[in-house]
Amino acid sequence: MPSTTSGRLLRPAALIAAALLAASVAACGSSDDPTTAAPSASTNASASAGATAGVLGIRDPWVKAADKGMTAAFGTLVNDGDADLTITGAATEVSPMELHEMAMKDGKMVMQAKPGGIVIKARSSATLEPGGDHLMLMNLKQPVKAGDELSFTLTFADGRTQTFTAVAKPFTGAQESYAPGHGESPMPEMSMSPAS
Repeated sequence: MPSTTSGRLLRPAALIAAALLAASVAACGSSDDPTTAAPSASTNASASAGATAGVLGIRDPWVKAADKGMTAAFGTLVNDGDADLTITGAATEVSPMELHEMAMKDGKMVMQAKPGGIVIKARSSATLEPGGDHLMLMNLKQPVKAGDELSFTLTFADGRTQTFTAVAKPFTGAQESYAPGHGESPMPEMSMSPAS
């Protein structure tokens, strides 16, 4: 009898201990800002990458769904560190990528490659949004459908990298169109948030 009672007590205690251990490992594995909205798969991917996790926090990452051509990724980049961070490159499996900005050229807003990369000042954030800085997906190899999760790798000026996942969403607030050519694309008329 005593062994049956102790066996019953041991199982729940072991389960609770295992759950606490799993929770603490998950918390240690993600040094990103706790409000980062990337799906948990991205946190696990970043954690398994070791030192590449947590260069900056990435909140509400999303990609405009598109059947072909070009599209873009957006979100809020949070730098909780004491030094500025500069993103010099981005990569994904579904297309080549460039860092883009919207800038005035000959009295018109145009989309162009962002010289010097995207800088996130120390203890501040930078927003990637339609009509502003964004991560440009060039020449899609396959459609990006609403609900798809895309993995991105950012490269920083100091050589570090960070991987995150963003979900594709329909963007019905505007009649935008991303056309090829650096500095040749007029600024699309857009609202600032994706359809839910």
